[in-house]
Amino acid sequence: MRQFLLFLSVILVGFVFTARLFYLQIYTSNSDSILEDNAIRKVYDYPKRGFVYDRNGKLLVANQPSYDVMVIPREVESLDTIEFCELLKIDKTRFISQFEKAKRYSWRLPSPFVSHLSKEDYAVLQEKMRKFKGFHIQKRSLRQYETTIGANVLGDIGEVNNANINKDAYYKMGDLIGKQGIEASYEKILRGRKGLKLIQKDIHNRNIGSYKNGTLDTIPEQGKDIKITIDSDLQAYGEWLMQNKRGGIIAIEPSTGEILAMVAAPTYNPNDLVGRKRSKNFNKLIRDTIANPLFNRSLSGVYEPGSPFKLVNALIGLQENVITTSETITCYKGMKNGNRFFGCHCNYGVRNNLERGIQESCNAYFGTVYQRILDKTGSASKGIDNWSKHVKSFGLGNYLNNDLFVGQKGLIPNRAYYKYKYKRSFYSGNTISNAIGQGDVQTTPIQLANMTAAIANRGYYFTPHVIKEIEGEKLPDNFTIPKYTTIDKQHFDPVIESMLKVYTKGTAKSLQVKGLEICGKTGTVENFMRIDSVKTQLTDHSIFVAFAPKDNPKIALAVFVENGYFGSRFAGKIASLMIEKYVNKTISRKDLERWLLTHSLENEYAKPYSGEPFKINRESQFQIIPLPADYEAN
Repeated sequence: MRQFLLFLSVILVGFVFTARLFYLQIYTSNSDSILEDNAIRKVYDYPKRGFVYDRNGKLLVANQPSYDVMVIPREVESLDTIEFCELLKIDKTRFISQFEKAKRYSWRLPSPFVSHLSKEDYAVLQEKMRKFKGFHIQKRSLRQYETTIGANVLGDIGEVNNANINKDAYYKMGDLIGKQGIEASYEKILRGRKGLKLIQKDIHNRNIGSYKNGTLDTIPEQGKDIKITIDSDLQAYGEWLMQNKRGGIIAIEPSTGEILAMVAAPTYNPNDLVGRKRSKNFNKLIRDTIANPLFNRSLSGVYEPGSPFKLVNALIGLQENVITTSETITCYKGMKNGNRFFGCHCNYGVRNNLERGIQESCNAYFGTVYQRILDKTGSASKGIDNWSKHVKSFGLGNYLNNDLFVGQKGLIPNRAYYKYKYKRSFYSGNTISNAIGQGDVQTTPIQLANMTAAIANRGYYFTPHVIKEIEGEKLPDNFTIPKYTTIDKQHFDPVIESMLKVYTKGTAKSLQVKGLEICGKTGTVENFMRIDSVKTQLTDHSIFVAFAPKDNPKIALAVFVENGYFGSRFAGKIASLMIEKYVNKTISRKDLERWLLTHSLENEYAKPYSGEPFKINRESQFQIIPLPADYEAN
């Protein structure tokens, strides 16, 4: 019996060992456990990132070769550090710091020691790498921007951090990832998939050939090319006009929601964030907390919308049947509410209907319309919720879910908001500033451009987006299905006709383009800043929204210029030129163009930090500068 048990035990132990060996050598050899095997060297083959083209097929982003010196700490032997540092163009302190960093990451896995060698440095170093055991050169691609514009749209790539690695096991230390713009939004499409070669090592840590004859190796898959909706010529023109100014421009094709231009000023050259200079330049940009060039004002700048918001209130008034197109309301050069007076530029005692109310931007007219909307049911609390529902149907007060994944919600107040604010019931007069796009209403430039596109389309819009084509893929439904406002279609025509009169007879009559019907609305927004705990009024912001042509519109846009005086002063001029550039492909009003290029607002931006007294809306505050050197070339 004992002999039988002993024999059975030997058989069982043998079976267990056999099964374990089978599991380790056959089953797990095809699993990720190979990546943890110290006897196998892993060499990644990085693919080229997909190219980026503008809407007209112009190449914007390509690739250039880059070389990283990688280190595996456990394999490093004694070396001539002085010679090595001279080859890498680093000092000994940097050498020690990088080596300690590599050890903290892993003793046995490769990590970057010096990144982004030039082709010249690589050629010199390659010949001597055999002298430096434990170090090897990894080839990969860096971005090469074929343009100097669109940094806030294109974005950049940089090395992954621990958060990236923990979130996605695809990435290893030293890998590159999209950090901003489309490089980040379409990272998985642009990056492709890296290949892997497995190399067997002997007990002396020498390479002895491909593991399993290369049957488990994978080849890289190149990233897919994409075409974006940006018109690079229009983008460049917008950035050119916004020199020495701060603000944002968003231009949209109303029939598709495609973003034609997305200008954030001030901006920077995307080539500044490529290669070994990236870290130094990025730190310089991020430390500039005054101009803030990394802040995308066109998507994330939150401002009161001013008079362009009156267009929405007019549409709501018509929808709610509290006004007609012919009814007139008397204006006494503004609107009085309690002890406050909201002045406007109408003549004293003039009677304005809808058309003249929009044309002259009459505060008294729109204050009356707003109060009627809220008081229609006899309860301002119920009225504000109904008003808020209409406003939000234009995409205001919410994230638009654009594909750059940055932006701000803004604010369209409702009953809950005012219940919290006032801690009591309120009346329509308490919120009257909403009538003219100030007070509690806050929007972003992209929301105003989208609102304008919805008006141009007579009641619907498409989610604004920058992707036009993805190689071999269909665009997401979110970008191709229209979103409808709560306003019936028949109410848009009288408002659109009134916007046309803004150009032909009203506040923008000096900005007409011959032969082109442009519908627009000026806006001037009061601008306050708290300085030394005192609320101080600075120069007003300049806003303009417009679309053209009136029928079958090709472009809708919003222009916002910080401290730009009144609406037609800076924003209106820029909007008019942007529309002419896109629709007519040429500029007929070179005098207007020259004015914008020679008038800087840098003096205005210096005021809060200079201690100088504030002078509101004074022409003398402009800084006159010479024409840019490249003016004639443009």
